[in-house]
Amino acid sequence: MSSKEGTFPKNFLWGGAVAANQCEGAFGVGGKGLSLADVHLYRSDQDIKKVSHDSDMTLAQVKEAIEDKIGYYPKRHGIDFYHTYKEDLKLLAEMGFKTFRTSIDWSRIFPNGDDREPNEEGLAFYDKLIDEIRHLGMEPIITMLHYETPLNITLQYGGWHNRKIIDFFVRYGEVLLNRYKGKVKYWIVINQINLMYHESFNSVAICKDQVENLDEARYRAVHNQMVASALIVKKARQLSADFQMGTMLADCTVYPESCHPDDIVLEMKRNRLQYYFTDVQFRGEYPGYIKRFFQENNIELNEQMEDAHILKTNTMDFLAISYYYSSMVSAKRNGLSPIDVSKNPHLKANPWGWTVDPKGLYHALCQYYDRYQAPIMIAENGFGMYDKLENGKVHDDYRISYLAKHIAQIKEAIKDGVEIFAYCAWGPIDIVSCSSAEMEKRYGFIYVDIDNQGNGSRQRIKKDSFDWYKTVIETNGESL
Repeated sequence: MSSKEGTFPKNFLWGGAVAANQCEGAFGVGGKGLSLADVHLYRSDQDIKKVSHDSDMTLAQVKEAIEDKIGYYPKRHGIDFYHTYKEDLKLLAEMGFKTFRTSIDWSRIFPNGDDREPNEEGLAFYDKLIDEIRHLGMEPIITMLHYETPLNITLQYGGWHNRKIIDFFVRYGEVLLNRYKGKVKYWIVINQINLMYHESFNSVAICKDQVENLDEARYRAVHNQMVASALIVKKARQLSADFQMGTMLADCTVYPESCHPDDIVLEMKRNRLQYYFTDVQFRGEYPGYIKRFFQENNIELNEQMEDAHILKTNTMDFLAISYYYSSMVSAKRNGLSPIDVSKNPHLKANPWGWTVDPKGLYHALCQYYDRYQAPIMIAENGFGMYDKLENGKVHDDYRISYLAKHIAQIKEAIKDGVEIFAYCAWGPIDIVSCSSAEMEKRYGFIYVDIDNQGNGSRQRIKKDSFDWYKTVIETNGESL
């Protein structure tokens, strides 16, 4: 905490976050292989309130997407950040960004995932990108895996539930650590490791018809991801004491609908099913409640003898979270599934059904810090909306209001002693939506003139929120 109570630390990292698969484009350029994101078809008839829970794919659908010459796959094009990164980063630097979070696309470095040698042309791109971030005075925060598993991992190995993937990912991680030692301090190994139900195919690369028991395969996959992450942490600590290694959760903790004991107990059980991911990665072992859950649901993780030691001795340095909305559960209507929630009558929502709940961020930050006493990075927070470009301007007061109220709640957490060292607004320049593949679900301070079908001038236009966020950074969060 800074010397003045309730203010952000002097070295606080203000910035923004994107993902390679949502912004880079350059599909097939520079030796890049197919990734999971490259088979995400945009559908104009989709139900946008359900699409984020609709990411399961069949093997036939994947193969059809590979051969499809008609459909539009927005993540293959992004906003062409691969070619425009210098101009785009310059705009972010104009806002005063102290940090910029992005991911490295695994399929650019190892096009098939199981390649013996990395693709030097892919690495050369990230050499230039990271150097430019640093040149502009921003601290790079790099995610190793942000829904960019090479598609060959699905086709040839059945996804992350296959233990062979551990070695492939660790090889990739070691290449990055060796390459960017001295240039990248903060690493998020796997983005939102808990979203195996919300973003199932994206998260664990399993087609739903490739396995007999999809639930068991998901938990095995995440176990393999946690073992791989721990092995990468081990390598990082061997290479440099400067590396800071983190894991990332999408906050999916819930409120109880009422003070009825059944609601309270369901809320507790649901939240523990979210905490288990970080309980393992910060405490180094599986807690009793999740072992009971696995036993009662006939889930076998296929653990190997060495896994327990690997997890115990290579825990994480910091916790990164994404926070967009809160959820509520009722014992009368909901069960233990992470996607089974009820509507909160006290909160308003955006068109995608994402509720606006700034105090939920305060609540989440305090709960995580109380549990782990580990430094926290807010790796994503933002407000998706259909912006209107009128006379060359975008008046996004709704975005300013959302972000200001959430940042105010971060201050409240800091007053409580929560150690927060970075705030990355999601999508500071408009990018393709992760869940719906829409371009028109916009989060940015900078408008990118591209529509859902990829049409537009590609022009970058500052929104009203651009100058607002610039002032927030200049005043270190004091002027909201």
